[in-house]
Amino acid sequence: MLVNVSYNNKEVTRKVDDLVGKPFPLKERWAMKGIGSPKLFITETSIEIRNLLLLDNNTNSCNVELRPKGIIVRFRSLLETFALVIPYYKLSIYKGDFAVYSIFKDHYFIKVKSDTKAIQNYFKKILDYKIENTPTSITDL
Repeated sequence: MLVNVSYNNKEVTRKVDDLVGKPFPLKERWAMKGIGSPKLFITETSIEIRNLLLLDNNTNSCNVELRPKGIIVRFRSLLETFALVIPYYKLSIYKGDFAVYSIFKDHYFIKVKSDTKAIQNYFKKILDYKIENTPTSITDL
């Protein structure tokens, strides 16, 4: 789900929370050593996201937030903030050539540079958390 999260809209917040869960409490954030990614520089995107990023001339960057049932990839275009909300069961992450990670959800994708060890460790944290918290059967939902 690609949504504009610039404004405090209770309906959008409810949909996001239903899909990926509410944010972690502060105690769990400390235990996990943080839930947010470093600044990620975007190298390539799907057409819908690219059309949004082309609206301004800023450097294309994003960040990722870890949630109990998924992740949220946030990026800015003009003065708006957009979020790509991805539950774990639809999340695919690939490490490509030339230090690039690809984040996929259905027909949306974002490719980001992974030129630092912190970024690589963060993606490892996402994959480990996904393995621990993805249901193994339909009855686990």
